[in-house]
Amino acid sequence: MTRLILGSGSPRRKEILAGLGVVPDAIVAADIDETPHKGELPRPYCERVTRAKLDAIDSEPDDIVLCADTTVALGRRIMGKPTDAGEAAQFLHLLSGRRHTVITAVALRRGARHWARTQVSVVKFKRLSDDEVNAYLASGEWQGKAGGYAIQGRAAAFIPWISGAYTGIMGLPATETMQLLRAAGWKGEA
Repeated sequence: MTRLILGSGSPRRKEILAGLGVVPDAIVAADIDETPHKGELPRPYCERVTRAKLDAIDSEPDDIVLCADTTVALGRRIMGKPTDAGEAAQFLHLLSGRRHTVITAVALRRGARHWARTQVSVVKFKRLSDDEVNAYLASGEWQGKAGGYAIQGRAAAFIPWISGAYTGIMGLPATETMQLLRAAGWKGEA
């Protein structure tokens, strides 16, 4: 019996999968160190962290394990999950009026086989006023979000333009995820 294990505690990833008709049999958040290595670039960082999450999840040989990581990058700078409101404010001010990249790496494991894809989107922020930044910080929505914002929430009002996959920016690119699930032999719906 093949089980699908989602190696993420993210409610957004679970929600995206549900929208695709995919219900994991188990959800196990990988506990790994997500600290970037010195000089590490955003895309390799995101792919390394995703693979580390995948390797950290125990499974049976026929189980399919699905892990992902999302990284916000401003040039070569990795903007992870802010540690506090001050860092979130710094991120929002840096993103204000600029384009940035959102990278989501997805990886699957079934037995000894691995599959992986990386989806890259570009997001444009409008210029943010201090009032907008302060109201967003007060909402608490920045907590636990790469780059200090969630496109599917209040920050949608900051984003006039994207190029790429909306679901990838949310944290799990739907098209790539379904392709990987099919490649791994998943027989569910969608």
